[in-house]
Amino acid sequence: MRLVIGEGSCGVAAGAGKVRQALQERMGPQEPFTLGSTGCIGMCFLEPIVELYDGDALLRRLVRVRPEDAGDILQAARSGELEGVERLAIAPEDAAFLERQTRIVLRNCGRIDPKNIEDYRRAGGYQALEKVLTSMTPEQVIEEIKISGLAGRGGAGFPTWFKWDAARKNAGPKHLICNADEGDPGAFMDRAVIESDPHSLIEGMLIGAYAIGAAEMIVYVRAEYPLAIVHLELAIEQARQAGLLEENILGTGFSCDMRIKAGAGAFVCGEETALIESLEGKRGMPRLKPPFPAERGYMDEPSNINNVETFANVAWILQHGGAAFAAIGTENSKGTKVFALTGKIRRGGLVEVPMGKTLRHVIFDIGGGIRGDKTFKAVQMGGPSGGCIPASLLDTVIDYKALSATGAIMGSGGMVVMDESTCMVGMAKFFLDFTAKESCGKCVHCRLGTKRMQEILTRLTEGRGKQGDVELLEELCLAIKDGALCGLGQTAPNPVLTTIRYFREEYDRHIQDKKCPAGECPALRRYAIDPDRCKGCTLCAGKCPVGAIRGQAKQAHEIDPEVCIRCDQCRQLCRFDAISVE
Repeated sequence: MRLVIGEGSCGVAAGAGKVRQALQERMGPQEPFTLGSTGCIGMCFLEPIVELYDGDALLRRLVRVRPEDAGDILQAARSGELEGVERLAIAPEDAAFLERQTRIVLRNCGRIDPKNIEDYRRAGGYQALEKVLTSMTPEQVIEEIKISGLAGRGGAGFPTWFKWDAARKNAGPKHLICNADEGDPGAFMDRAVIESDPHSLIEGMLIGAYAIGAAEMIVYVRAEYPLAIVHLELAIEQARQAGLLEENILGTGFSCDMRIKAGAGAFVCGEETALIESLEGKRGMPRLKPPFPAERGYMDEPSNINNVETFANVAWILQHGGAAFAAIGTENSKGTKVFALTGKIRRGGLVEVPMGKTLRHVIFDIGGGIRGDKTFKAVQMGGPSGGCIPASLLDTVIDYKALSATGAIMGSGGMVVMDESTCMVGMAKFFLDFTAKESCGKCVHCRLGTKRMQEILTRLTEGRGKQGDVELLEELCLAIKDGALCGLGQTAPNPVLTTIRYFREEYDRHIQDKKCPAGECPALRRYAIDPDRCKGCTLCAGKCPVGAIRGQAKQAHEIDPEVCIRCDQCRQLCRFDAISVE
């Protein structure tokens, strides 16, 4: 019998460490089971998770485990009788979260111990590398990637084989770089893969390094991912000890090593040339292209950059064949895509589905729909560089071309779900706040244009909007798209353009009526007391920080809208549902 605790960042944040401590404190010196660890299986909404195994057979997956459950779990592990933990077993509808996925990138996440290279090898790890180094030429590797149709999963969707081939054909020392900066709000795919399956990244990068002829690999990972960095450092050391890094790998004469660079968390460093500048110790600012990194990249030498998800596909493709990967997905988009499903969703976490599935399938069939049985309103795809897709387009397929047609993009895989209580003007403002702050300032269109857009959106959410603001926003959007130097500025207008395109009436209500239809903009809320419901208990009046509520005891009260600061305390305190928000 084995007990395995999910100890990715989501599990730790939910209390997995306390669960482990409770189990260890109650364990005797000679137990008939072992206590192990794994990474994030993707069901973040159910953490902490403890699994009971008999050999490799999963007996029970226990969810939302608390320290006080430790006694029952240990008793079940000792006796083999599982009745005492059935109350913790995952519900069938939640189990469907995994059952409806197709996992390639996440194939080992939550299944192996990320701190144990032997676990990875037992799952088939490093077999693809051995096959490549012993029986394939670099050109054959690139051809297999070409057959697979693998496109970069960092957002642009550029053919992976083309970038590899371009780097290989250029003379000079080569560098293979992994972009693990992952700065999109709501995105955590790369973090989970590195935390839960770091050797898949190492193996994929080694195959890529062999293909382009690189002797150095660098993983540029954001410093805010401490657990990912710890696991990757350990995996690199284990790979070195196993003869899988440094000199003469697997006795084939191929030599390559890996190092980690912790980035400071600048969103613009997700752009490949800004990332290279940062690697070189300079301020992270985009370069003009051409020359492209494949010609003159890191240290002015040929370089190739892909993200974590792209590299995590590589070993699977080389082991199963490019044709097997190409058989999954659509004509324009091959394979699977990982999404971080967050927001107003019942089952949030990591989802991997074949290209060609619909947004409805991901949000409702896998994610379980909207929390609290509220109405689905929109989904934000692609983070600050993406756009908002409305309910009328829920049957859009997950495909680079189809998503682009909506005004959004695939992006790295952030999928933020919104319900009826979300203000779309406020959502556009949120992303413009982000991009305006994250702009490196190199080009005027991005530096000043995003700031001007942010100011207009702020006015709208504060009830100070005026006629012509929407038209001015659209004009600024097009100017920034045309004039910005890099992808950050060129795509920054997308959240604004898509919310105007699909939710224009909300902008008009903010301007003409000074009202927020979703009731989310604090400055546009109007609080009122229903005289038929108010009992005159005086609780709200006594707690109002500015004395905006007046009235006698046991008589209906009133709110002075000129004094009210819209702190919402009165509504939360009222026991009679007498206070409404307009």
